[in-house]
Amino acid sequence: MPDTATEPNRTMDTTDRLLTDLTVVTVDAQMRVLENAGVAIRAGRIAWVGPMAELPPEQAQLPRLALRGRVLTPGFVNVHTHAILSMVRGVAEDLGFAPAYTPGIPHGHDVTPDEAVALARLGAVEALLFGSTLVNDTYVHADLTLPAMAGIGGRVYSCGRIHDADFSLIGDGRWEHHDAIGERTLGEALALAERWHGAFDGRTGVQLSAHAPDTCSDALLARIGEASRRHGLRVNTHLAQSRKEVAQVMLRSGRTPAQLLDEVGLLNDHLLAAHCLFLDEADIARCGRAGIHVAHIPKGNATGGTAAPTSALRRAGAALTLGTDNMHADMVEVLRWALAIGRIQEDGVDDFWQPVDVLRMGTMGGAQAMGLAGQIGSVEVGKQADLVAFDFRQPHLVPCVNPVGNLVHTAQGRDVEHVWVAGRQVVASGRPTQVDLDQILDDAQRAANALWQRARGG
Repeated sequence: MPDTATEPNRTMDTTDRLLTDLTVVTVDAQMRVLENAGVAIRAGRIAWVGPMAELPPEQAQLPRLALRGRVLTPGFVNVHTHAILSMVRGVAEDLGFAPAYTPGIPHGHDVTPDEAVALARLGAVEALLFGSTLVNDTYVHADLTLPAMAGIGGRVYSCGRIHDADFSLIGDGRWEHHDAIGERTLGEALALAERWHGAFDGRTGVQLSAHAPDTCSDALLARIGEASRRHGLRVNTHLAQSRKEVAQVMLRSGRTPAQLLDEVGLLNDHLLAAHCLFLDEADIARCGRAGIHVAHIPKGNATGGTAAPTSALRRAGAALTLGTDNMHADMVEVLRWALAIGRIQEDGVDDFWQPVDVLRMGTMGGAQAMGLAGQIGSVEVGKQADLVAFDFRQPHLVPCVNPVGNLVHTAQGRDVEHVWVAGRQVVASGRPTQVDLDQILDDAQRAANALWQRARGG
C-alpha cells in the first residue's frame, strides 16, 4: 500500500463543470467526432458527452465553461520518457547514439538527488503543457522524482533503471554484470512500487523498467519476469534500440534480444518495448505473436537516422503506442512523425496509415499498454476526466473541415490551452495551475549547468 501520509498534494480537489460549445474527438470505438458538443464532469469522471442539443436536464445545472473554437481530446498517454535527460537536450540528438552509451556528456550516475528532482519537474510540467496527462518515466532517483513529478498535477508512472551492468564502464564499451547491482536496482524498483503504486489518488504507479537486454544479464531478466508476475506489475524496456545492443546480446547469450526476452518469459502482452529498431523478420513475427506493446519513438529515432518497422509490426499483431523519449515532450509532433514514417514504409497514402490511427496510438493505445484502458484514453462516460482542449482559433488551424486531420497534420503542442486530470484543471490558458513555472525553469537550468560543468571537468 502507498505511504499516503507522506504524499505531497495528495488530495485532488475536483470541481463539477460542464464544458460547452466545442468539438469533441472521442477516440471511442467508433472514433466519433462531435460538433457543437459538451462534456459534463462530475467527481472527476465524465458524466455525459454529446451534442449540446441533447444535453440532459440533470447536467444543465452544472457551472459552465464555454469553449467555442476549441477541440477537446483525451489526454495523451506518453508511454516512454526520460525527463531528466533534458540535461542533454540540443546535444544528444546529434551524437548518433544513446546518452548512456556516449562518453563526455552527463550520465545518470552523475546526477545528484536535487538535480534529478529539478530536471524531472521540468519534464513533468513540459509534458502536461503539451497535453500528456500521463507519462511513463524512467531514469535515476525515482524514489524522489516520482512524487516530485506527480506534484505537478498529472499522472506519473516511474521506475529507476533496473540493470546489473556497470553503467560507468559502458561509455568505454565495457559490459560488466554484477549480481549486487541487479539485486539493488530490482529491490529499489519493488520498494518504489510498494510505496507509490496507486498513490496520489491513483495518479501514480510503477512499471518494472528493465533497462535493456544488453545491460541486464539473462539471469536478471528472468528475475524481473518473476517479480512482474508475483507483484502484478507490467514491464518496460528498450528493445533492439541499437546494432550494438543486438551484437552484444548475440555475443553474450547467442540469441537476438527478442529471442532472449521470449526465453525468459518477458515477451508478452504485459511488455512495453521501446524503439524496436533492429528486428529481423523472425523477431517481428515473434513480437507480433506475443502481442507486445511497442513504444514507438518516431521523432527521436528519425533524428538518429533510424525508424522502427511499424507497418510490419502492426501487421504481425504488435500493439503500437507513442512516446517522446528524451526529446521535447510535444506528442502532437510525434503523431505527425509516426504517420509520415508509416507512409514512407507503405510507399504512399492508403487506409493503413491515417490520422485516426496515430491519434489512437497516442491515447487509447497508450492506455492499453499501461493497463488503464478502462480508466483513460478516450472521452467516454464513466472514464476519468483526463481531457485536453486545443485552441483551434489559430491561422494554421483554420479552416477546420476535419478536426483530426488538422490536429495531426498542422497542430502543435503549443496549441494546448487547457488540461484536466481526473477532473481537476491543471493547465489553464497555457499555464500550469499547481506550480510556479518560472521557478521550475530556473531550477532546471541551474541543475543542467552544474552537470555540464562537472562533465567537462570544470
